[in-house]
Amino acid sequence: MEQQPNSNRRNFIRNVSLGSLAALSLPNIVSAASSEMKAHAKKVTLKKDAVILFQGDSITDAGRKRDQSEANNTSALGNGYAYLTAAALLKEFPGKNLKIYNKGISGNKVYQLAERWDTDCLQIKPDVLSILIGVNDYWHMLNGNYSGTIKTYRDDFTALLERTKQQLPDVQLIIGEPFAVKGVKAVDDRWFPAFDEYRAAAREIATKFNAAFIPYQAIYDKAQQSAPGSYWTGDGVHPAIAGASLMAASWMDVIRK
Repeated sequence: MEQQPNSNRRNFIRNVSLGSLAALSLPNIVSAASSEMKAHAKKVTLKKDAVILFQGDSITDAGRKRDQSEANNTSALGNGYAYLTAAALLKEFPGKNLKIYNKGISGNKVYQLAERWDTDCLQIKPDVLSILIGVNDYWHMLNGNYSGTIKTYRDDFTALLERTKQQLPDVQLIIGEPFAVKGVKAVDDRWFPAFDEYRAAAREIATKFNAAFIPYQAIYDKAQQSAPGSYWTGDGVHPAIAGASLMAASWMDVIRK
């Protein structure tokens, strides 16, 4: 993933006044987007000794070392939003003895999560399970490498969560909205409006399973009021450093303080 040219960063810093930057700081971006999408309807409570598991595709994977599996391991958490969220959790709740894992795998679609679910989820027995999945279910179909449909996505995701709740009835779920930033490299006009159906399906599934829902699309849309899409994501899908930080702040917003 390419970084934004230095000139763009300089232009951003030069053109944004301190007042407007404060008005669109990370907390304000998250709060505004969350309010609009009613994300505050569901919160997650962290108990002492809670096990937290991040699951998904490359956005979650973020280069993690898969041969290192212990909790709270820097290399095992990758270098994306899951790592930044773990850092924030461990800083904010030092007395809870949290154990945090990342098992995202680049390229995964929902059916591939299901294929490894026993080992990479059920055996870990998370108290909080965070899932961000869906962009590859659409993107790989768009580029001809996958024959799934929106019905496949909805049915597979529903079946996965039904299986999870049967084995882990008390697990608290956090579902992230699949997102794509239009006009940044890989994301062009072909993505919409069809991709919106995947976003809507994720929201419907979150409601069905009483999961906290993180409206990442609305959050990225709101963020573009303070900097262009290429500042937040290198290719329209994978977060840049600022985008990963934005996602971590959004994730923390669903935790009951």
